Amino acid sequence: MTRNEALKIILDSKVIAVIRMADSRKLFKVIEAVRRGGIRAVEITMTIPGAIDIIRALAVEKPEGALLGAGTVLDARSADAVIKAGADFVVSPVLNLKMVRACRANDRFVAPGAFSPTEILTAWENGADVVKVFPATSLGPKFFKDIRGPLPHVRLMPTGGVNAENAKDFIEAGACCVAIGTALLDPKTIEQEDWDALARKARELVDSLGD
Repeated sequence: MTRNEALKIILDSKVIAVIRMADSRKLFKVIEAVRRGGIRAVEITMTIPGAIDIIRALAVEKPEGALLGAGTVLDARSADAVIKAGADFVVSPVLNLKMVRACRANDRFVAPGAFSPTEILTAWENGADVVKVFPATSLGPKFFKDIRGPLPHVRLMPTGGVNAENAKDFIEAGACCVAIGTALLDPKTIEQEDWDALARKARELVDSLGD
């Protein structure tokens, strides 16, 4: 999956589902469920034990049209490792320019983290496809509207505290997409293996964000 192909898919659905679980069998089912609900991008965080092996296994069997990403990637070496394992995109909570350049060298979508206007612009000017603003709830939707004033060309993605109730507020304030974890991927729903309920929840979220 090329960088531009991944970017188009993420911008179309406006959501990246962030998963923090190590059960590869359920992970595959989660990916299938949210894909049915219209979310094609799923991020596996590096905080999960054995994350690279999980990405490698899922990359072989992921549903057609799904995007498999790696999150909490902190440096260039880790970026190279997850890309080699089959990650279609890379996300980080911090701004590490060497990590960004490693992704660009491999033609992979990259969303480094930033918090201040200076960090956001630095990330963008150094090759970020989308700038992850983290933690978003510390700033709120109004921050995104304010940043879009002087930096209308920068694509922003709020992460941290985003849920079905406030996701639309962030999009309307100027975010190009959102990243959502447990607010979408409810642990109880996954434990009960209610994949239809998970798919419905994903569809409701995507539909609420509009075209």
